[in-house]
Amino acid sequence: MAKSVRKIVLSQSRDIPFNRLVLSQANVRRIKAGVSIEELAQDIARRTLLQSLTVRPVLDEGGAETGMFEIPAGGRRYRALELLVKQKRLGRNAPVPCVIRTDGLAEEDSLAENIQRVPLEPLDQFRAFRDLVEKGRTEEEVAAAFFVSVSVVKQRLRLAAVSPALLDVYAEDGMSLDQLMAFAINPDHGRQQQVWQAVQRSHNKEPYYIRRLLTEGAVRASDKRAQFVGIEAYEAAGGDIIRDLFQQDDGGWLQEPMLLDRLVAEKLEREAANVRSEGWKWVEVAVDFPYGHICGLRRISGESVAMTDEEAAAAEALRAEYERHEQEHSDVDVLPEGIDQRLGEIETALAELDERPVQYDTDEIARAGAFVSIDASGALRVERGYVRPEDEPAIPEPEGEADAESSATPAATSASGDATEGQTGTSANAEEPDQEDGIKPIPDRLMTELTAYRTLALRDALAKDPDTAFLAALHALCLKLFYRYTPESCLDVDAKSVVFGSQAPGLGDATIAKAVDERHRQWSEQLPRESAELWDALATFDRDSCDALFAHCIALSVNAVYEPWNRRPRALAHADRLADAIGLDVAAAGWSPTVDNYLGRVTKARILQAVREVKGETAAQLLEHLKKGEMAERAQELLTGSGWLPEPLRTAGRPSSATSPASESGPISPSASGEDAPVSECEAATPDAEHPLEDTTLPDEPLVAAE
Repeated sequence: MAKSVRKIVLSQSRDIPFNRLVLSQANVRRIKAGVSIEELAQDIARRTLLQSLTVRPVLDEGGAETGMFEIPAGGRRYRALELLVKQKRLGRNAPVPCVIRTDGLAEEDSLAENIQRVPLEPLDQFRAFRDLVEKGRTEEEVAAAFFVSVSVVKQRLRLAAVSPALLDVYAEDGMSLDQLMAFAINPDHGRQQQVWQAVQRSHNKEPYYIRRLLTEGAVRASDKRAQFVGIEAYEAAGGDIIRDLFQQDDGGWLQEPMLLDRLVAEKLEREAANVRSEGWKWVEVAVDFPYGHICGLRRISGESVAMTDEEAAAAEALRAEYERHEQEHSDVDVLPEGIDQRLGEIETALAELDERPVQYDTDEIARAGAFVSIDASGALRVERGYVRPEDEPAIPEPEGEADAESSATPAATSASGDATEGQTGTSANAEEPDQEDGIKPIPDRLMTELTAYRTLALRDALAKDPDTAFLAALHALCLKLFYRYTPESCLDVDAKSVVFGSQAPGLGDATIAKAVDERHRQWSEQLPRESAELWDALATFDRDSCDALFAHCIALSVNAVYEPWNRRPRALAHADRLADAIGLDVAAAGWSPTVDNYLGRVTKARILQAVREVKGETAAQLLEHLKKGEMAERAQELLTGSGWLPEPLRTAGRPSSATSPASESGPISPSASGEDAPVSECEAATPDAEHPLEDTTLPDEPLVAAE
């Protein structure tokens, strides 16, 4: 005969008025009052109570029921109901669904309810959010319903949109959540699966590597070309952008590089047309010009257009308003948001007024040109007023200059200072022509002898007057470096600025290159327009200004560039001594090792050597198994901010790696006007989200707010 099975009898359930319920001390969850209670109360107000309370009758000393019930399991739900009662959104005697337990211990009820509860799997949560949206809920409505931000909803939806095949792999624990988030960056399911297959065959399965494969060939939104065109214009032209919702992506990746290049070319050409309309002889256009492209060209000076009376009045009013706001809030540490915004607007407006347009002479414009390109920030860069050597006007010879030049022989400036015999067809014993009535020009031979003696005397006297000798050398250097060729110095001193034959990408946009160019521009503005006026102008400079200008001119002639076809071991050795003398720190000048400028262009052994020097042997060993491209990327992350330099950039006596924050490279030498002076356009230099993510990690709360 079959043995009868005892049937399970479930606990009784009924509605109990809220004012007859109390918390039990047997609840194993020791939750502080107020933690997560507000959100749960809002959820109950929206959907009512989704889970009954577990209660036990409160007995008196005799074991009889008192009519009150204690709650060993469901304390958060009780607190939420209590909050609704205090807010008068729920009656004090409102019926509450309860399950009444009498068997066992109260602590057992509380422990079992918490242990047996299984949190929702993340993948189920992703799909649940997707189902809600597919059934007509907006992302904002879903976010409000479950008390999360809209960005969290977008993240869940993006994960639910990953290839179903990869979601199945994730569900079977075949990939991590971080890897799944990396695949969500590209919506192309086919490409996602291709990358997953490639990752399976690779040693590297890191999320950053997956992201790199999925964005290969795309252009970052932070690229200067994208900034120049504008993301809105790119999208309006039909371009696609992919975004990473799980980590900072600098605005995403532009998927149509050819479209972007076309938009850049079209916009640059429109800007160049505006520049051509100004009357320049030529206008060259490029996304980027190599550093030193203006070497050998003379830059013409223009006159800044003065402010009109209206502009001057507006500037004065803005300054007065700025000072008034500062005085009114001088006693507060943090300015009110509106005041801070207004001060920023005033600063921008004043900067625009102070940035005066420049007018050029129409004759100069007719022979000069301009370069149109994009700077590192994506703004339009227009370099106006450069004259090519072939466009220079002929230098008129003053009357009598031809005769003077024929009488001033090379003996006057030769290295020995001796007169050269046999010039102008005369011999040492030739007789001087007979004197006739009236003053005749001094014979060439005699002029040579006299000026040779004067040259020797001038050398001797100049050697005894260091100040004038310094001024004469400075005059000769400035003639060469700031003016087109002009024979206005008797010194046989030459200086030439080095033109870089090859250089690292982005050298012209480096901070130090901008400082060099700005210094040269400021000196150009302080020197007279005509070379004939240069001597008198330099004579008025104070000694500090002359020293600064002299150092600037000498710096332009530095050539420490290694060229395999032009071996100069002694010159490069002297560059090392010069660097040691001035304490050169290339890391402080802004150079840092990257994949583009070093790590991706040397052997794996050198990459590991660099990591070993900075991070030690253990860090180097962790990279040994990587392929070169991956190794270079990881090394760049490890070396950032370390101050490490490769051998060609190191200075003797300085540590090879030391944290050295990049300093602004700029002029601090006083100029003729008493202001800080800047450096040259051709001076040698060392190569070198749109919205924050609110929740980059997935919270482990279940889809429905826990009660």
